[in-house]
Amino acid sequence: MPHIVHAGSHSSIGRPESHAEPRHDLRAACYGRGQRALTVSQRLSILSVSPFPASPPTFGAQRRIQGLVASLALKHDVDAVALVPPELDAAASERAMRGYCRKVFVIPAAPTAAGFAKRWLQLRSLFSPWSFEHHHFSVPALQAVLDDLLVERRYDVVSVAFCFLGHYQLRRAPQTGQPPALFLDEHNIEYDLSRQMMGKNRGIGRSLHHALNWRKVRHEEVAAWRRFDGVTFTSAPDQMRARAVVPSLRSRVVPNAVDVEFFRPRPEDPLSDARTVLFFGTLNYFPNLEGVLYFLREIWPRLSESHPEARLKIVGAAPPPEVLAYRSPRVELTGLVDDLRPHLAQAAVAIAPLLVGGGTRLKIVEAMAMAKAVVSTSLGAEGIAATPDKQILIADTPESFAAAVGRALDNAGLRASLGQAARALVEQRYSWQVAAESLEDFFHEVLTSKARL
Repeated sequence: MPHIVHAGSHSSIGRPESHAEPRHDLRAACYGRGQRALTVSQRLSILSVSPFPASPPTFGAQRRIQGLVASLALKHDVDAVALVPPELDAAASERAMRGYCRKVFVIPAAPTAAGFAKRWLQLRSLFSPWSFEHHHFSVPALQAVLDDLLVERRYDVVSVAFCFLGHYQLRRAPQTGQPPALFLDEHNIEYDLSRQMMGKNRGIGRSLHHALNWRKVRHEEVAAWRRFDGVTFTSAPDQMRARAVVPSLRSRVVPNAVDVEFFRPRPEDPLSDARTVLFFGTLNYFPNLEGVLYFLREIWPRLSESHPEARLKIVGAAPPPEVLAYRSPRVELTGLVDDLRPHLAQAAVAIAPLLVGGGTRLKIVEAMAMAKAVVSTSLGAEGIAATPDKQILIADTPESFAAAVGRALDNAGLRASLGQAARALVEQRYSWQVAAESLEDFFHEVLTSKARL
């Protein structure tokens, strides 16, 4: 298979942004006791295709792919193909993914994630019928690897993460086999996220780019929904939005989840200091950046006035200058951390003050798994089945958000009750075990339906 590029000499970006990769076996963590019996006839051959490697996880999208793929690999034969951008360590990614995948193939991605190269590609895409993302993720070497794999081995399922890879040719099989069923895993409705960003960016060039690009993304994303045999969404609202556009869409909600054994209160963790407000998330991701700036500009001054003892901690990679400008004795920016759990344990309240976004927020379910009180906007908590004032606090104005955080800071009993209820909810509905079982059921449902045709 001469086209396949294995992990090579890419340099590492260093520590994960939020937490280190769990040291226990990923597959065993995802499926514990009580897993369903599996007959030989149910065992599937699955090919996972993603625009970046799933492991080691440094941001939310990686954690979703890792959680689902590692879970499926406990019961099925899973191969993985992933693009690897230059800033990631391809060798480390391959080693980590081999911990749960049968075979792993990594292909260098184009170095256009930032800077002049990105701006030039955005300018070129303005005069193209295709989106910026279509151009960015069109890597001939990836199609060559897929061609080789699909004609060499028959796969029952090809699962693709993100619509930006939806244009690749995947309905191929050995001469004696049937083409695989194709599934698309949507982390967000991407065109809607791009549309939301249209009026948020400063500068005429970026605004023009988003104004034109989101419509191209919409065309490509809807085409992918029609082309794939099944599409999964992280939330019911996203599923409803998609079905309003494509009523015939065959889809399933497979929520974002959490490793409930890794994210859990531990005796060795520091005790809550009853005053720290924590935000965590990669800060070069626009919804996170927008949310942090909203909190710093609109909410933090109000909270500081009512609770002068409060401290704000922001954990996340790549804080830009406009966030760094707020650093002070009461506002801490940690950058990358080896393990998020001690920071969550020490915090009194975790916040998700998001104004832009789609899907569901891993930061919320991870904080809930650590039994922390969470304050979020309605949009931030969208798609998570948490009851306001029982498992989460919801606030949609600067005044009400500051009041909700202050209420939690003032009341240890409230923090404890919210955290305990949130932890119970996560154990019941938001473990990777539960999410992967839903995805597996969807695979079998679609495969059974296709077999009857």
